[in-house]
Amino acid sequence: MSNAMENRKGRTLVGTVVSDKNDKTIVVNVETLVKHPLLKKFVRRRKKFTAHDPMNECGVGDKVKIVEYRHLSRNKCWHLVAVLEKAM
Repeated sequence: MSNAMENRKGRTLVGTVVSDKNDKTIVVNVETLVKHPLLKKFVRRRKKFTAHDPMNECGVGDKVKIVEYRHLSRNKCWHLVAVLEKAM
């Protein structure tokens, strides 16, 4: 399933797992740098995404790659592609 997910056209994001308490679901915190329009400084923007983890392989603190997918529930429209780095 990962190879098929890897080849999908759509947004892919890299973030850190914040919660894995739900069954087959993870919450991923994605951080981006945006330049402030007036101050011209870089500001960190954080957003949480709910992603599908079919094998329950992720833990809190893992660095993961997610891809946009069809809606699986009300808030869950992302799918786990790969675990890039496991937390210690």
